[in-house]
Amino acid sequence: MAFELPALPYDYEALQPYMSKETLEYHHDKHHKAYVDNGNKLAAEAGMGDLSVEEVVKQSFGKNAGLFNNAAQHYNHIHFWKWMKKGGGGNKLPGALQKAVDSDLGGYDKFKADFIAAGTTQFGSGWAWLSVKNGKLEISKTPNGENPLVHGASPILGVDVWEHSYYIDYRNARPKYLEAFVDSLINWDHVLEMYEQAKG
Repeated sequence: MAFELPALPYDYEALQPYMSKETLEYHHDKHHKAYVDNGNKLAAEAGMGDLSVEEVVKQSFGKNAGLFNNAAQHYNHIHFWKWMKKGGGGNKLPGALQKAVDSDLGGYDKFKADFIAAGTTQFGSGWAWLSVKNGKLEISKTPNGENPLVHGASPILGVDVWEHSYYIDYRNARPKYLEAFVDSLINWDHVLEMYEQAKG
């Protein structure tokens, strides 16, 4: 299954003022496209060209760094675009998700503080995550393109803290970007969809 660059699920202006048209053009059209192109080349060379992106991520982790980096970033970004929407964010979570956030993470305010802290304290490039592991929600952070799939968890929300995700709009104010992401961008419907799949 060759990797393909998905179209954005909204237009380039849709996430303004929290994420600019310029950021989306660079991030989606240049960075994500490069992960797709490099990932396809490296997957074919490794004999993994027919596998799903999730399988490539799991099988290349710790064995083929070049392939893993590109495949994992492709996986992360497929969902990153869907994890955002115009008029998103805030504390109105779908019922099942709210219940899990309350029982597993100590409520919305604590989730928000811990999720932003994970993204802020990820040194250098990486991601902050909300995942399901052993049936429970957990917050984590990973370096570079690494994601919870390789740690036995199912990611249901992730935020990209590579500089190309926020530098045009926020310069070095990463916490401000993370706050805008949580307050104004998260597409809780996509998070719920992934939560339901992960709970299976």
